[in-house]
Amino acid sequence: MENTKNKITIAIDGHSSTGKSTLAKALAKHLNYIYVDTGAMYRAVTWYAINNDLINSSGINEIALINSLDKISIGFTNISGKNHTNVNGLDVEGYIRGLEVANWVSKIASIPQVRKKLVAEQQYLGREKGVVMDGRDIGTVVFPDAELKFFMTADAKVRAQRRYDELTEKGESVNFEEVLSNVKERDFMDENREDSPLRKAKDAVLVDNSEMSREEQLEKILSLVKKLDI
Repeated sequence: MENTKNKITIAIDGHSSTGKSTLAKALAKHLNYIYVDTGAMYRAVTWYAINNDLINSSGINEIALINSLDKISIGFTNISGKNHTNVNGLDVEGYIRGLEVANWVSKIASIPQVRKKLVAEQQYLGREKGVVMDGRDIGTVVFPDAELKFFMTADAKVRAQRRYDELTEKGESVNFEEVLSNVKERDFMDENREDSPLRKAKDAVLVDNSEMSREEQLEKILSLVKKLDI
């Protein structure tokens, strides 16, 4: 697709394991837009906390983590056409997608100071529009004035199966019930945290992809983008 005439901001929010990032990347490629994976940013902070002993059996050392936020530099690089997340110059893409990080990321994301830091970075990245950003609060907090918003969801068991297949393909030893429990727990925490809970923006288009292919999802969203004549 040729360069757009009037660049806009496209916000994609929704539950975990709904394929938000996959769809956002494909959409950004079609539009020649910048893609920002905000979930990877929260996973990156979680990875840092785990690997710096800020998380243990008793929970998160929030004070120490908050004091360490200025020491965490998050960046993205493109390697063979794929986005890789970096923390302080270290490529952590292979580590942040595992179940250990998934078990803690919603808790980390509920810390107001973490959200404040990352929201500011996300707003800076999208300051010139021409961006597709996915996460939990993009259309409600990060870019409430985004010209186009989507909220993605799917049945919890469908999402757990997708996550289970992804993890087993990477060689991780997990069981389906464990993954399903994690999906449900993350839903509860995301929807019930005090700071920026997961909500469908009033003007967001609901996309339930329980029975939709990736191609069908992209086609649906591109049809709405084209109506804006951008």
